[in-house]
Amino acid sequence: MMDVAVRQALSRPMEWIAAHLDRPWVTPNGLTLLGMVIGLSSAALAGFQLWIPALATWLVSRALDGLDGTLARRRLRLDPHARRSEVGGFLDIVADFIVYGATVVGIALGATAGFDAPWWPFLLVLLAYYINGTAFLAFSSIAERTGHQINDGRSLSFLGRIAEGTETIVVHSLWLVLPWFAWQIALVWSVFVFISAVQRIVSAIRILR
Repeated sequence: MMDVAVRQALSRPMEWIAAHLDRPWVTPNGLTLLGMVIGLSSAALAGFQLWIPALATWLVSRALDGLDGTLARRRLRLDPHARRSEVGGFLDIVADFIVYGATVVGIALGATAGFDAPWWPFLLVLLAYYINGTAFLAFSSIAERTGHQINDGRSLSFLGRIAEGTETIVVHSLWLVLPWFAWQIALVWSVFVFISAVQRIVSAIRILR
């Protein structure tokens, strides 16, 4: 819901950082993989109830997740002979799904061990992520084949709804800031993600019909 506004607000500082990172040995795919590794370390830290380090590494991983695309677009813009590769977009979405799922599991481990939280709200979040991801990936694939792409500068056709990347970053951060309320946050978040999944399914059917 807030992705477009947040991307516009952060575009200039992200471009500034990307310009300073633009060295031959720094690649967008390398940033993607580094962000994934740091995101997995955040999940592990949460599992061991090291909440502040987990929060710091989570935010760093998400910053790198934004910088990889910014750097790739910068290089395409500055070099007219550069060839666009779809590998980056593929790695980016795979890394996102790995980090999101691992973070839910890590926070669930930490919250259940440290605060006697129930497991089932976190399982609901994972199920909602599964349905939501299936809906938008299936739409993106079919939209590409049938000419119904949504071109917003990203590699895939995203159907924006109430639960997008920005909201996910905020909620995962709240888990790490307020781990004693993690399962309650998970329960509310799962409802939003389920609603978002239904919205994406309905929108996809309308667009592809």
